[in-house]
This record gives sequence, C-alpha cells and structure tokens, in this order.
Amino acid sequence: MKFSETKDMTLVELTAKSRDLRQEMFNLRLQQASAQLEKPARLRTLRRDIARLETRISQLRNQAA
Repeated sequence: MKFSETKDMTLVELTAKSRDLRQEMFNLRLQQASAQLEKPARLRTLRRDIARLETRISQLRNQAA
C-alpha cells in the first residue's frame, strides 16, 4: 500500500484497515513462532503499511483539531 492510496480514505476506513492489518500481523507472528511462516518479508511490509496508516490517521486528527 502506498501513501497516496490512503489520501482518499476517510478516518473510519483508515482505522478499519489498520485493524485488519494488525490482525494479519498477529496471525503471521503466531505462524512465525510455530515455524510455519512462508513469507517472512510480509511482516516487514505489514509493519510499514501500518505505520503509513497511523501517520495518515494522526494527520487527519490534527487537521480536525
């Protein structure tokens, strides 16, 4: 996910997407702990996508304040 993709999303959509990505990251960490993780690079991309979403969420909240 690119940062430009998040510009058109609302605050509700961003928080829902962030929650979904965090759930996916949790599941991947469980797979990693049990040595069943097939794509370890996915953890890195998820972490970065979550950071992008959180950055955009904070920007929207600061604009509203």
